[in-house]
Amino acid sequence: MHAPTARRTAAAVLGLAAAVVLSACGNPDDAATAEVAGANGDTTKINLSPDQNRITTEKVESIAAQVPAEIRERGTLEVVDSSGSAAPLTFFATDNKTVIGVEPDIASLVADVLGLKLRINPVSWENIFVGLDSAKYDVGFSNITVTEERKEKYDFATYREDNLGFEAKKDSGLKITGPEDVAGLTVAVSSGTNQEKLLVEWSEENEKAGREPVDIKYYQNESDTYLALQSGRIDVYLGPNPTAAYHAASTGKTEVVGTYSGAGATLQGLIAATTKKDSGLVEPLAAALDEIVDNGTYAKVLKRWGLSDEAITDSEINPPGLPKTAS
Repeated sequence: MHAPTARRTAAAVLGLAAAVVLSACGNPDDAATAEVAGANGDTTKINLSPDQNRITTEKVESIAAQVPAEIRERGTLEVVDSSGSAAPLTFFATDNKTVIGVEPDIASLVADVLGLKLRINPVSWENIFVGLDSAKYDVGFSNITVTEERKEKYDFATYREDNLGFEAKKDSGLKITGPEDVAGLTVAVSSGTNQEKLLVEWSEENEKAGREPVDIKYYQNESDTYLALQSGRIDVYLGPNPTAAYHAASTGKTEVVGTYSGAGATLQGLIAATTKKDSGLVEPLAAALDEIVDNGTYAKVLKRWGLSDEAITDSEINPPGLPKTAS
């Protein structure tokens, strides 16, 4: 089933989301690998080279037949993904041009089920939605959160839980669980994301309560953000928790000082394959995602990238998402 009432997520709905615990370290004997450990203590060596040897699965004719005729005839699934570096979600391999990560791996499995050749198109975050709007791309696999506002223009088929992470310098002494903990702090966030929406709402809530607002900063790329964090120009960086945890563990210079559901205090956020509303593609996408969950390849991909804790057990179409800002 794909109705909202049929959601079967791997964790209960919590305002403070369970952290994805990652540790990563480079192997001095092999620059093209890293070790990633999940919260359960299992350690997995991941492949950072362009030769990914991705996990594959078989085409399912009954699901492939549901794909709109134009896409079937073309023979490719045009996937749009963010060009920004966000390990372990999506980033460039050691050749600095091959896109790797959990997002392209899941997209690849979906394309297999649909009997289509995967084509990944890396673009800037805002151009993901521009490209979907114009039908230049079929579907976005780029850590896109389901929100009520986005549901007005797009259809969603969920495939991962969405948890946010507050990242600060090591031994900062900060602990963030709610709006009052960021009052007066300088916090970096990416524009146009649900992280930004949450931060803006928290800042407004602080002002209404007589506390200092958040000093929100925006940077062009991840490297600039982390330079600002290390230099003390910002106190915290709010982004996807998998990215924050991976960066903190791999550098040893930062730490995750709080996590939160990407959909707010009362709803577990969900990441979804995103397609233009009424494109006819969301049903086969959800069916393909259910297929890879059932056949075990989905779990293998999440484990490969240290993200087993973000698993869901079926794909939902257009579930409740991050609420609109109250007017």
